This record gives sequence, C-alpha cells and structure tokens, in this order.
Amino acid sequence: AHLVESGGGSVQSGGSLRLSCVFTEYVSSYCLSWFRQAPGKEREGVASIDLDGTRNYADSVKGRFTISQDKGENTLHLQMNSLKPDDTAMYYCAATPYLCPDQLVVTAFNYWGQGTQVTVSS
Repeated sequence: AHLVESGGGSVQSGGSLRLSCVFTEYVSSYCLSWFRQAPGKEREGVASIDLDGTRNYADSVKGRFTISQDKGENTLHLQMNSLKPDDTAMYYCAATPYLCPDQLVVTAFNYWGQGTQVTVSS
C-alpha cells in the first residue's frame, strides 16, 4: 500500500489546518488512521475511521479534530480546528487491513505514509 500525506504547515494557536492522505485504491477498505509524533516523544494515535464509518479519537483532540474519508478520491482527511502548541508534531496516516483496534497503537498498523509537519505557535 502507498500512502502520501499533505497539508501540513505553520499556524498560530487557535488556527485550523486540513491534512490529506492519498492512498492506493484497495486501502479504502482498510481501517485508516492518523498518528502524530512530537520531538522526543513516542508516536501516538490521533483518530481512526473504520470500514463502516465508525470514528475513534484520542481524548486530547475530541471536539477539535475530525477524521473523514473520501472513497471516491481515495483520500483520508483530518480537519484540525482550535489548534494548540501541544498539537505540534509530524502527522502520519496509517492503514491496516483489519478492523480498527480499540486502542490506537503503532504495532496494529501495517502501512505508513512519510508524514507531514504541523507547527502551532503561541
């Protein structure tokens, strides 16, 4: 599977960004997710969307981030609103051919993009 992220950038606190991840067509039937990794920290799960549309979010982003999938365009999105400096990280999309895990852990996902940088200044 091939996944390519885009849409990262630098914004001020309170701003918004929309990340996109274009993937190989057959990946559209997989569990898709977004992870992020800040300098010196472990990669953490942000959000996931399952084949039936079920969404799951990390507590730190609930109410601010929205994950969505455009199956016609083979694209995964992450709409990020009310951004905070703590959201600064490299953001990765990831996929697994299995159902989305209850816990978003790195080891549950087989395929990864190269990442896109998000920087939020105060």
